[in-house]
Amino acid sequence: MSIKKVAKLAGVSTATVSRYLNSPEQVKEKTRNKVQAAIDAVGYAPNALARNFRRGKTSLIVVVLPAVGDPFLDGVMRGVWRVADEQGYSILIRDTQSNSHEFDEYTDMVFSKQADGILLLASISPFEEATANRGSARAHPPLVLGLESVSAELSHFPSVRVDNIAAAADGTDYLIQLGHQRIGFITGKRDSLLTRDREKGYRKAMRKAKLAVSNDWIVEGEQSIDGARRATRRLLDLEQRPTALFCANDEMALGALHEIKSAGLRIPRDISVIGFDDIRYAEIADPPLTTIAQPAEEIGERSMRRLCQVIDGGEGDSTPEIVPHRLIVRKSTGRAPG
Repeated sequence: MSIKKVAKLAGVSTATVSRYLNSPEQVKEKTRNKVQAAIDAVGYAPNALARNFRRGKTSLIVVVLPAVGDPFLDGVMRGVWRVADEQGYSILIRDTQSNSHEFDEYTDMVFSKQADGILLLASISPFEEATANRGSARAHPPLVLGLESVSAELSHFPSVRVDNIAAAADGTDYLIQLGHQRIGFITGKRDSLLTRDREKGYRKAMRKAKLAVSNDWIVEGEQSIDGARRATRRLLDLEQRPTALFCANDEMALGALHEIKSAGLRIPRDISVIGFDDIRYAEIADPPLTTIAQPAEEIGERSMRRLCQVIDGGEGDSTPEIVPHRLIVRKSTGRAPG
């Protein structure tokens, strides 16, 4: 069915039908209703590819994330999908598996305008080398960071995130208020800006309370359950072990809980544990996990809206959009022993 048949049945011009399909807000409500009724009657389906070609857009966004199965990113993606659907965008997901190599097929897709932009969710950029080869940073496709910048070269792009330094400081302050003085910190990957900021917050709170920080109390947990179990075992084997552990994400906190219980210790009577993110498993952990909550769906929604603004020619301001964090107190934390 052609647009001409729709126009004839609705009693309007083909230009009006085209305007309705591309910018319905520019058509009067009465006319919109007539055109839509005609479309429904004849079963007309607009050619989306042709329409996007005329508009100079593909309505496709590439989302790059470190792991599809990450429980926190699952919440972020719900927010991304919601706004993408509202704005008429389709999503192509690229799972990097936390690798640092280049993804040429996705790079070419965005640079050749087969996709309108990219959303990086706590992931590396597959575009650094391609941008350099084109000789100009202005050739870089529209890009927004959902969550933190994981490397220095991404810091000048727009982002939506919590204040990781302030959030980690708040979590550490809470442990200090419970009387803990020996507080261990299980980091993610040490070369990650995210990990560094959360460690900075931990150190800031300890320094403010005039508490010493032993290098033995800071151990890398590899951002995984197994890595955190190994890190926790190292901390528990110290002659003067910490009475509380701050883990840089909830997955590592779950690994710490398991290892502490395997060692025959009681949580929180012998040792307290706090995590970061408030993933869906935190509340049903044994014991339920005290954690710093990030508003995952809100971050996804705001990141996608900001990317839409950049694609439409809005300012690519590098000032981070900070969303609030919350301390969620559950049963994995308690007063310091003794």
